[in-house]
Amino acid sequence: MNKNISKTKLFLVFISLIITFFVWQQGLRDSLSRPSVSFDISQKEKEIAELASPAIPRNLKNLLIINDPIDEIKNSFSEISFDQLTERNKLILIISSNKNEINIKNEYLNTFDNESYKLVIENLRKSYEDNSFQPSNNLLYLFKEDRFLYHLLSKRFDFDESQLITNKLSQKMFLKIIAIRFLPLLSIVVGLLILLRTLWSVVALRKIEWKEFKPLDLDLLDMVLLISGGFVVLGEVISPLFSITLVELATSNLSIELTQSLKIFFGYLFMAIPPLLIIFYQIKSFDNQFILKKDYFQFNFLPIKDSIFQGFKGFLMIIPIVFLVSLIMNLLIENQNGSNPLLEIVLNNNNYFAFILLFLTTTFLAPFFEEVIFRGVLLPILSREFGIILGITISAFIFALAHLSISEMLPLFTLGVGLGITRLVSGRLSSSVIMHSLWNGMTFLNLFLLRT
Repeated sequence: MNKNISKTKLFLVFISLIITFFVWQQGLRDSLSRPSVSFDISQKEKEIAELASPAIPRNLKNLLIINDPIDEIKNSFSEISFDQLTERNKLILIISSNKNEINIKNEYLNTFDNESYKLVIENLRKSYEDNSFQPSNNLLYLFKEDRFLYHLLSKRFDFDESQLITNKLSQKMFLKIIAIRFLPLLSIVVGLLILLRTLWSVVALRKIEWKEFKPLDLDLLDMVLLISGGFVVLGEVISPLFSITLVELATSNLSIELTQSLKIFFGYLFMAIPPLLIIFYQIKSFDNQFILKKDYFQFNFLPIKDSIFQGFKGFLMIIPIVFLVSLIMNLLIENQNGSNPLLEIVLNNNNYFAFILLFLTTTFLAPFFEEVIFRGVLLPILSREFGIILGITISAFIFALAHLSISEMLPLFTLGVGLGITRLVSGRLSSSVIMHSLWNGMTFLNLFLLRT
């Protein structure tokens, strides 16, 4: 390592640390004002349960549906101020309530920007004033893209919903509710068995068999420049100015959903470029050249089956631990705000091309980039300087902190520890990339299934 530390380097480290402090402090503070996506996830699950109800076998109904899903949705909405609900949720609450439970006032119309929603409110008010009033069937077809609202309106006004709410749809929703309820449970059980078996082996051997790791010939100041200067200042502060401007200029005629997805995709690409360029020049500073075949980050892809096996094993083992951490947090903290806004975007996205872009970003681009930074460069150097345990702990903490979400800090820290252990036990960065990709892919799949 180069022991001659220039004043310019120290100045850049100092400035980048100050900027990082303020950026991350503001980001964590802002996360407290973001709503938790868990409320939307719970609601979507109940909507699917309601649509699946006709196809659920009688012997499974009590297992899958304990209470009436519509009543559960209505009760959950009643615990929140009406003004804080989204337009769609306001409409669901009004449709599912009777005139004794909710008084439809003229002011309600002013809370909606959606003209179709306003039309429903007007028809509901007329039906309350005149019991014989029956809206036109055209009202129903305004909501053919939203199956749950279509179903609610059909029940409320006694429309024939068989054109869209078919047996085939109910069976599809039944399969969804089975997957949503039991796939995570199966993953937890299998992961727990593998975890217990692995812990038993560690206890029997009285040690963890770490594979040899090869840190880059960089020092801690280089890591500060990489994380603070490259990842935060250039990646999170400067790069978005270019990516957002570029996308806005090129997508003026595209839908909001597609524009949003393009901003996320190119935003991540632009954010990844500065840190990767810094690593490139840092390697050239001590190696005089960058040779891709040298595998500086110990990807060790081959044999690929070993990389996949170690990544999949790590993925299954971390699931029960993260689930336990999340469960404890839910018990200790009732209202957790600050979910990653990307989760809500995926959950409510109805554009398939936009969906593909989000899938590529979350399942391939993000895991590859983050693993190179946090487990490819940072973890080995921290492990060399402070020992493996502290190296894993510090890198996991920085990984969690970088996601700027207070409510997700502990689960992300736990995931970061699991990724670090997988990286050092397998001796392959490719295993932690695959593990990270599987984790994000599982989250993405759950959100995809929750769409109605």
